[in-house]
Amino acid sequence: MPFAYYRRLSLAQKRIYDRSAAVSSIFIPGPERFAALIRFLQEALGRALRGKTEEGAQALVSALLKVLSAGEAPVRVLERRPSKNWGELHGLYEFSPGKVPVITVWMRTAKRVEVVAFKTFFRTLLHEVNHHLDYHLLKLNDSFHTEGFYQRESSLLKQLLSPAASH
Repeated sequence: MPFAYYRRLSLAQKRIYDRSAAVSSIFIPGPERFAALIRFLQEALGRALRGKTEEGAQALVSALLKVLSAGEAPVRVLERRPSKNWGELHGLYEFSPGKVPVITVWMRTAKRVEVVAFKTFFRTLLHEVNHHLDYHLLKLNDSFHTEGFYQRESSLLKQLLSPAASH
C-alpha cells in the first residue's frame, strides 16, 4: 500500500514510486568482504573520531558501490546534527544531474551532542546509500521513501551485519 503522499504525485512520479516499491532487496555478493571496513568504522565512531569515522564511512561506501557497479559518492561525516522544530536531520543525499552526488551523515545528536549508536549511524549511512542506488543502480529518475525503499535499506543492513559477514 503506497504511503499517503502518493496521491499528490504526478503520473510520472507515481510510475517511479511504483518501480521503487516493487524492489525489496539488493543482493550484495560476498558481504563478508566488508567486515574489516565495518569494524574500522564502528571503532572510529565509538572513539568519537570524526575524521576517522568519515574515512571509514567513505572506504565502506566506495567498496560497496564498486561491488554493485553503482558509481561513486563522496561521504561527509559531520559532528552535530542540524535541528529545527521538525526534528533532527540524520543524513542527507544531495543529487543533481551532471554533478557528483554527496552523502552526508552526522555522528552526534543535536540536543545532547552525544555520539549516536553505531547501528543507528550505520542504518543512516545505508539509507543515504540507498538513495544513491535508486539513481545509479535501479536507474530511477527520483528516489522516494517507499515500502520497497525501506525493505532495501533493511536488506543491505542485514547482509552487512549478518554473523556470516562479520567473520
